[in-house]
Amino acid sequence: MRIPRKLEHVHYALQLGQSGKQGFSDIKLIHNCIPEASTELITLQTSIGELNLSSPIIVNAMTGGAQETEEINRDLAVAARETGIAMAVGSQMSALKNPEVASSYKVVREMNPSGLVFGNLGSEATVEQALRAVDMLQADALQIHLNVMQELIMPEGDRDFRGMLERIASIADKVGVPVIVKEVGFGMAKESALALIETGVAAIDVGGYGGTNFAAIENARRKQPMEWLNDWGCSTAVALLESAEALKESRHNGRQIALIGSGGIQGSLEVVKALALGASAVGIAGAFLRTLRTEGVDALISQIGHMHRELKLVMTALGAPTVAQLWNAPVVLSGETAQWCSARGINIQEYAGRTGLIKIT
Repeated sequence: MRIPRKLEHVHYALQLGQSGKQGFSDIKLIHNCIPEASTELITLQTSIGELNLSSPIIVNAMTGGAQETEEINRDLAVAARETGIAMAVGSQMSALKNPEVASSYKVVREMNPSGLVFGNLGSEATVEQALRAVDMLQADALQIHLNVMQELIMPEGDRDFRGMLERIASIADKVGVPVIVKEVGFGMAKESALALIETGVAAIDVGGYGGTNFAAIENARRKQPMEWLNDWGCSTAVALLESAEALKESRHNGRQIALIGSGGIQGSLEVVKALALGASAVGIAGAFLRTLRTEGVDALISQIGHMHRELKLVMTALGAPTVAQLWNAPVVLSGETAQWCSARGINIQEYAGRTGLIKIT
């Protein structure tokens, strides 16, 4: 009997691992030897649209839609509850079409009744489906994921992507909760981010290359793989820089559009670098899934708690007591990331010259 596609994705995500080429090795934080900060006064609170988060770390969308994935989502929800962080589920479309698998998603709210839970659907979703997905979880926000290249490589995937922006705009207007548009690992360029900002979404999750590689996963499922597409996309660091440029150029009527960095983020230093490039929060999936499946839920809870302590340590060293103040931290961009920025007209000197954390009296 064929293994359900949702379980195949989990299997290959663990088997193939992550490339680690998310671009953060090109990002250098500048040491502040006079930070005028205290670790006790560091706060990790941040916001996405109208949502207030106690931590910038989000358990990003992974799975659901098969009975066997219910255990994974249950344990992830317990970890999110015990550490006070937000959590997104995988695409709920399977549950909308087959109600018998809805429990694999509903378990997240059951385990974490007071926490922040994000629903998830693809860009093919209608407003009616979006409303049902939010209702299924009593969701606090809804992710709309973009996975064009994954669908194109997937033998049974979509081939028609017309009307995406119109559907996203309708959902953002009518669903009643903040809408987050999320790439699934191929990154986002400025032009795409600009178009999404105009739809009225609350946040953009750049989902860059360097984490779970859905091109490689779908190629592993194909009888005739197209492995020449496995490197498609731009890195997470580049996607953040591109999307930050879009925010600068856009006219979004005073609305605060949040950026979420995701794609291969595994450690605390990468979290801080993503925040310094303009993210309000970061999504982590693959690294958390590996810990959960190899060491268990208690180890995952410990890992998240340890990351929170490390974040406060690094923020103290930089003299940035809040996430928002990390946006003023000077950073030097080098390597392929700097080359990309040069070709795309992104001013890397502007990032290196930021002095907002140095207090001159």
